[in-house]
Amino acid sequence: MPKNCESCEHFDYDEEIEDYVCKIDLDEDEYLDYLVAKNRECPYYKYYDEYKSVQKQN
Repeated sequence: MPKNCESCEHFDYDEEIEDYVCKIDLDEDEYLDYLVAKNRECPYYKYYDEYKSVQKQN
């Protein structure tokens, strides 16, 4: 099962299309590899910790 994109650092709101999208720009081969992978784990998944970003601001 893939990781939850909503908790990923690369999942962000795009004002142009007014929806959430993945900001990682995969080429066709990388995207195809992701779709056919047995484990379906995104290699670019990075957990977004909003508390960590707040600590950096202080």
